[in-house]
Amino acid sequence: MLTRKQHELLMFVHERMKESGIPPSFDEMKDALDLKSKSGIHRLITALEERGFIRRLPNRARALEVVKLPDSMNPSLGGRKARFEPSVIEGDLGRVAQPRQDTGLIGKEQTVSVPVMGRIAAGTPIEAIQTHSHTLTLPPEMIGPGEHFALEVRGDSMIDAGIFDGDTVLIHKQNTASNGEIVVALVDDEEATLKRLRRKGNSIALEAANPAYETRIFGPERVAVQGRLVGLLRKY
Repeated sequence: MLTRKQHELLMFVHERMKESGIPPSFDEMKDALDLKSKSGIHRLITALEERGFIRRLPNRARALEVVKLPDSMNPSLGGRKARFEPSVIEGDLGRVAQPRQDTGLIGKEQTVSVPVMGRIAAGTPIEAIQTHSHTLTLPPEMIGPGEHFALEVRGDSMIDAGIFDGDTVLIHKQNTASNGEIVVALVDDEEATLKRLRRKGNSIALEAANPAYETRIFGPERVAVQGRLVGLLRKY
């Protein structure tokens, strides 16, 4: 699954190639997607290349090749600005009964399946990811009621909060959060990051838990809360 911006860029490049046979420049792509910098275009192109939709040709300027288009062209993409909407599962639904093994006890233990929706940046924000990579099976007491999803952490900006690169965070899906809570925040409908949320007057601050990273401050219209941190898994 592609994010809205990835889909927009892929279709823009595809249409331009059909019209002229020449890929658009980074400036043209930036203007077409209404982005503030060419670094955002670079991230989008890298993401499309990693997903196999485009190919960059070596030793040639502006050399892009569209390898494939999405299997399904969703007409709803063209009419509105979509937000990061990960697949979720109800905390009190979707439980799979699993028999206890080698305990000598009678009865069944309930578990909950939670989708892992790719990676989240605990560092420099990355593009919002909507790819369901795999599923976790967890005890229900670790989840609680409501809708949940999981994300793999990349980066070290939250280490002082006990969140390390490679951890998996469990997120309760919600669009509001209290001051000081750690949230999945979507910035400008484009970049997702895991940070502590602080409200400062009419602004929203996304605060790292690592002094090496600066706090980023935005207007409230630029930040959308996607969920709140409720748990963490770590492999040793």
